[in-house]
Amino acid sequence: MSTVLYDAPGPRARMRNRVLAVITALIVLGILGFIVYRFIISGQFTAEKWELFRYTAVWRAIGGATLTTLSAFAVAAIGSLVLGFILSVGRVSAHAWIRWPVTVFTEIFRAIPVLILMLIMYYGLPPLGFDFITPYIAVVTGLILYNGSVLAEVFRSGIESLPGGQSEAGYAIGMRKTAVMTIIMYPQAIRAMMPVIISQLVVVLKDTALGFIITFQELLYLAKFYGSQVTYDSPIIPSTIIFGSIYIGLCLLLAGLAKWVELRSRHSKKLPTDPTTQENFGAAETKAIATQANG
Repeated sequence: MSTVLYDAPGPRARMRNRVLAVITALIVLGILGFIVYRFIISGQFTAEKWELFRYTAVWRAIGGATLTTLSAFAVAAIGSLVLGFILSVGRVSAHAWIRWPVTVFTEIFRAIPVLILMLIMYYGLPPLGFDFITPYIAVVTGLILYNGSVLAEVFRSGIESLPGGQSEAGYAIGMRKTAVMTIIMYPQAIRAMMPVIISQLVVVLKDTALGFIITFQELLYLAKFYGSQVTYDSPIIPSTIIFGSIYIGLCLLLAGLAKWVELRSRHSKKLPTDPTTQENFGAAETKAIATQANG
């Protein structure tokens, strides 16, 4: 018995795979157990470690750091979507003098790690006279440049994934390319790529944590600060649990909100599953939308 890709394992191979799986699981459990044991003997799970988090001022500071994180995320998310939309328009432009510079810009900032962008903004620009650069501006700008470039490729991929009849129907009734892109192509491309857009926005939220390296006082900066308080016996585990739970909750809320928006934006009617029929149906629907838009 075999498949196209590989031969089905025989009795000896299945037994060997089971043994290797058990050994691997035991090694992983052993490593985790050793880590937990070290935390136990160092007193990380004792009640005294939570004493720091009994004060109202501490939770007030945590709330302020959460708002700072959400503020940076909101500005970076909106900026990334706007920049991604603008860059994607340039990427699909018919004019080479627009398309090539935008392509170079997109590829450069998509290849540079976002942390490097933050460091350049915060440490590299002030000596050149940009004294207004604060940790907040450096974090937000780095996130916008990187994630905007990534979203530009997402939008472009969504447009190119649509059937050719979608744009041809618009051009057939005399619509300009701007109207075809804004009225016909982009709404469908955004709906098609919504899961990828959601994932990238979650990345934006999590990447705000990189700002603690340049003293941006968000959640991770505060978690490191409280976790290293020698006065309260360095409550690393409580700090990790509290701030990790906040990050998880924020990501779940964002994913839930984005899912709700995705469901609301879907059409009530479904397209046919056959590719040819779907293209013809999409072209007819596009022509109807375009005719209605032209009055």
